[in-house]
Amino acid sequence: MNMQRKVGRLFGWLLLGMAFMAGSAGGASASDNDYFIGPDAVENLLEEPSPMERLAAWRERLRKEQGFDFGLDYNLIGFVASASPGERRSASGVARLFGQWTLVGRDGPDSGGLVFKVEHRHAFTDVAPVDFGGEIGYAGLVQSTFSDQKGRLTNLYWKQNLLGGRMVIFAGYLDVTDYVDVYLMASPWDGFGNLAFATGSATIGTLPDGSLGLMAAGWLSERVYLVAGIADANADPTDPAGGFDSLFHTGETFKSLELGWTTERKRVFLDNLHVTLWQADARKEADVSEGKGVALSLVRTFDERTMLFARGGWSDDGGGLLEAAVSVGAGRLLGDGRGVVGLGLNWGRPNDEFYDNHRNQYTAELFCRLDHGPLQVTPDLQLIRNPADVPDRRW
Repeated sequence: MNMQRKVGRLFGWLLLGMAFMAGSAGGASASDNDYFIGPDAVENLLEEPSPMERLAAWRERLRKEQGFDFGLDYNLIGFVASASPGERRSASGVARLFGQWTLVGRDGPDSGGLVFKVEHRHAFTDVAPVDFGGEIGYAGLVQSTFSDQKGRLTNLYWKQNLLGGRMVIFAGYLDVTDYVDVYLMASPWDGFGNLAFATGSATIGTLPDGSLGLMAAGWLSERVYLVAGIADANADPTDPAGGFDSLFHTGETFKSLELGWTTERKRVFLDNLHVTLWQADARKEADVSEGKGVALSLVRTFDERTMLFARGGWSDDGGGLLEAAVSVGAGRLLGDGRGVVGLGLNWGRPNDEFYDNHRNQYTAELFCRLDHGPLQVTPDLQLIRNPADVPDRRW
């Protein structure tokens, strides 16, 4: 017991001395004490950069030193229909790796380099979301990208800026939805999912999204721009090597020409008016007739937070699901800018190539994208009235 008391007194005096030295030094911070614990202790682990922070730092070094930048993501989506003559559920996932390698004129306006995107699209149900519209009798796509194609090449092209940055040319494997009838909320990854609120308002039947092609765009003045493109109409992004045979053997192409206006260049996606003309050759093997059409788009943004849009399209054959359509809607940034809410309404007249009845079809979509750091969650509600392929029922 006497020995225990002596040890206790010694320990007490040691603590008192350490407290005195700490007080005379003006106090010790918590990080000073972390020197007495190992590197795997929680306190020290929290001081280390996270894997995401290290990846971001590495990407920044690559971009500055080599002109190379890349990103990757994984996306999931699922649908449940309230009523359907076919399947009522559909789900899919997509993994994407994408990047850009600037090889020419890195520090100037006329830079040039390679752009790439590879994907793996896979369904978790018998019917992928891109085909789910047909299951519920809908003339359209409730989601335009989530398929069961497996591995595919979406982009591999050379991007060249010219004329001091006033003009750009893409040559290689293109996704025409990157430059045809574009507006800010058309992205199926973080905007509207339904094709009625995206490229051509579902009136363009041939939309190659991984095909050999050429696109050129430029500013005619400070506010007016022109975009023109041509791409293989029979492209199969799961077989990119076959694209050369497809294009040069059949010569069947999709062509587009767009004239647009904006209030100023940096607001081209915020305040925009454009008209897009398109023409698609007949695709003999696919048994799709030659087609042509026009798409119109008006977008205005107010208070830097609220976007209103009015869009539409008309087609003459060419495989479009709708032969005429009008879409209106709005999007608004959430309070702290970490999300977007969007509402769209669409009227469409089904293409009589595929649907016997000509009654009007109506679509509404409401989504709310919530951003939580690297994670995005998007509840989405779509209401469809008079689905064209269910003539004996309205819902």
